[in-house]
Amino acid sequence: MTAARTQSSKPRGVQLPVTVSWGIGLALAAAVISGFSVWVNSYAVKDVRDPAVFTTAKNLLVGAALLTLLLRPGSTAPTLPRTWRKRSMLFALGVVGGSIPFVLFFEGLARSGPGNAAFIQKTLFLWVAVLAVPLLGERIGRWQVMALGLLVLAQLLIGRPGSWRPGDGELLVLAATAFWTVEAVVARRLLPEVGAALGATARMALGGALLFGYLLTQGKVDTLVNLNAEQWRWIIITSAILLIYVATWYSALRRAPATVVTSILTLGAPITAILATWSGKPSPNGEQWLGYAILAAALLIVATITRRGAATHVVAST
Repeated sequence: MTAARTQSSKPRGVQLPVTVSWGIGLALAAAVISGFSVWVNSYAVKDVRDPAVFTTAKNLLVGAALLTLLLRPGSTAPTLPRTWRKRSMLFALGVVGGSIPFVLFFEGLARSGPGNAAFIQKTLFLWVAVLAVPLLGERIGRWQVMALGLLVLAQLLIGRPGSWRPGDGELLVLAATAFWTVEAVVARRLLPEVGAALGATARMALGGALLFGYLLTQGKVDTLVNLNAEQWRWIIITSAILLIYVATWYSALRRAPATVVTSILTLGAPITAILATWSGKPSPNGEQWLGYAILAAALLIVATITRRGAATHVVAST
């Protein structure tokens, strides 16, 4: 009796409801954080000019922070998946999410125009939808198909590719997007079992370690070690934002369909545009603002249909 009382009196962390509605809300929060992060990073990369070094430093710091939080004294010890298959999926989050795609993306970005790279990367939601139906059993009705079509149209209006002829750079960015697509599907399958905290830690800690290995092969570790105080200041600021983003994004993927979460993340683009305009950069043109409006309408359809579907499922199962 006393032991039971002592155990129940231990402080527990805040537990958010595991519902689709909360997943949508967390995805919206992740989109806002993403839009703010892109804006901040646009200033940070001017000081830390090597993208690979910049990304490795951030991933290492975030991975270390998440690992510290996960293993802090008094916290519940993380429970690893029971099967080796699920454990390999946890390992895969660091490989296909936190390391390889970053190398491919930045190498592709160096070989192609930034507009082409950005457009390809922003089609992530489309590829996730293609895989989520057969692999996750997610249902996409006619309203969702229409919303996905509107999102594609919005991306074309916001920033269509400068050329429709893919080169080596575009293919590398497409490969990076394919890895992030697989990550979203794996995370959606795994996170309901292991939780967002363990999944995010595996992604960032293992991914950071693998990226550090990449720096070793490229002879760039000295660049990382010799970063000055101003550069580290930017890395710490952007790492803090990345920590909040990854935790929020994985929490959303634990609760809501992968297609829904990745679609909502596209809302980050207009957030970045608004912040850029506020900070004195050229305002988006009329065509781009139209794209942002279509994007918002499409996401409203996605969120509404998903919430109604979740509510119908609850009623039907009671």
